[in-house]
Amino acid sequence: MNTVIDKPAPDFTAIKQRQQATWASGDYAAIGTTLQIVGETLVEAADVRAGQAVLDVAAGNGNASLAAARRYAKVTSTDYVQALLDKGRARAEAEHLPVQFQLADAEALPFGNASFDTVLSTFGVMFTPDHHRAASEMLRVLRPGGRIALANWTPAGFIGRLFKVIGAHVPPPAGVQSPALWGTEPHIVELFGAQAAQIKCQRRHFNFRYHSAAHFVAVFREFYGPTHKAFAALDAAGAQSLERAITALLDELNVAGTDSLVVPGEYLEIVITKH
Repeated sequence: MNTVIDKPAPDFTAIKQRQQATWASGDYAAIGTTLQIVGETLVEAADVRAGQAVLDVAAGNGNASLAAARRYAKVTSTDYVQALLDKGRARAEAEHLPVQFQLADAEALPFGNASFDTVLSTFGVMFTPDHHRAASEMLRVLRPGGRIALANWTPAGFIGRLFKVIGAHVPPPAGVQSPALWGTEPHIVELFGAQAAQIKCQRRHFNFRYHSAAHFVAVFREFYGPTHKAFAALDAAGAQSLERAITALLDELNVAGTDSLVVPGEYLEIVITKH
């Protein structure tokens, strides 16, 4: 007789605490600012209008927030890492953009139902441990007829493959769905389809531009939380193995030849219109 043993549900609270520590490590803003073009493109795809109430979820240092504010929207920028919000605030002040910054958990947004015309997230909400809860919260705070616009790395793209390389050296938490699922159309339909009048998905590429593979590894090892933490968790031999694996991936995907590094990173641009 076979005995079925139920697997314990993942401890999302503990996982989130570890994730928060990961994203607070290094200095994501040093990486985030290089991705500004994605925020601009996403805000255009969402057709953000002047005067609209816009929420940026898991905003990091505010790329999409600033892009929406440049279009005279009323922007609230949220993240669960205060240091990143502070970096976003400094950027907004430098450009004299009136953005509100608020510490907030993407899975428990501190806003009323139907509070926003548009909800944005660029490479942010995809890293929440409880995908369904995060999607539900974004839908809840969005008004009927409003739009959710997301930029999410795809599993087969560069960052999706980078996370697989990191995961082979430092395994991710057990029982948690891959963040890269947010970069697939079926998962987006599963998360949002019941309340969506329309879902548009388009594959785009962001080009990572660095001097060399060694330069990329050095920058990401110092500043990008997941890579920073992974290297810190490994002994010298493990760190060398991870560096070789990342370098091999970069060399495979580099389209710039031997003089520089240009690696296209595929992401899925998603615009969801709520019923």
